Amino acid sequence: MIIQNQVLSQDDPELALVHAKLRLLDPAGQRFARVLRDTIDQLLNGEVTGRYEWKSLFKTEKTHAGTVVEINLQREFAFEDGVDMDYRIGGVDVDCKYSQQFGGWMIPPEAVGHLCLLVWADDYKGLWSAGLLRIAPELLNGGSNRDMKLTVKAEHRTKILWLWHDAELPENTLLHMDPTDREAVFAQKSGQARLNELFRRAQRRRIGRNVVRTVAQQKDYMKRVRGNGGSRSSLRREGIIIMGDYRAHQEIARQLALPMPQEGDFVSARVARSVPGDSRPFAVIDGDAWVLAEHGDPVIPAPLLPPHTASAETET
Repeated sequence: MIIQNQVLSQDDPELALVHAKLRLLDPAGQRFARVLRDTIDQLLNGEVTGRYEWKSLFKTEKTHAGTVVEINLQREFAFEDGVDMDYRIGGVDVDCKYSQQFGGWMIPPEAVGHLCLLVWADDYKGLWSAGLLRIAPELLNGGSNRDMKLTVKAEHRTKILWLWHDAELPENTLLHMDPTDREAVFAQKSGQARLNELFRRAQRRRIGRNVVRTVAQQKDYMKRVRGNGGSRSSLRREGIIIMGDYRAHQEIARQLALPMPQEGDFVSARVARSVPGDSRPFAVIDGDAWVLAEHGDPVIPAPLLPPHTASAETET
């Protein structure tokens, strides 16, 4: 990759400039990954439809996906409108093309000679990529579609200057959880019961806001987690804590060696009191030391989590 960057930087200064600008805006790709996660969830519209996988989308929705990705990336990064292409990044026109199938980017004739931001995400594989390519006629396959859009030849994909390649897409918990557990979640009749079952069965993993929305299928879905009588209080008697994106909760997750809930995320886990000689990581919660419960640990009521304060993302 370093050698490729050096060669392309020498051959195409605009390409190198746009690459550097994007990496500066999002060094780890976290913002980009979140946009892709949110866009897929937006298309699924789980709160209304109950859908959680790409295959359930209508053909027209899949066709519309590229436009939604383009719009959401521009909103996130405040790209200027392009003169001839979608964006203007560092004074350079850049077209944005998304495909759920790797290599399936449809390149219009007017993009020839311009830079394209090629984006791919696969919810089933849990991976995404984004890279830059200067479009030239010899790089493209012939095509017979009515709008004359072409694809990049497989042998020329090595010319893509990757920003991020095969990076981890935030997990779609419903898609990747055990089918038996998923069926048990959706078998519950009420939104509250479905959420309780979700946090009971999908422990020790991040559960995003859109997953909660899809399972609850109610406007007050967040209250169904946090509020009095919500999942947090209902599952406490089973020894289960539900951590949110609050600084104190994130610290508890870190101390217990759990995935740290990011903005809008929750992580549930059954806990047990730490005993002398216990080698498991522990967190002090409500005045006592607690560890992640194992199968043989007795089920006892979970401690009260610290009060909600501002999330890590909004604290100053």
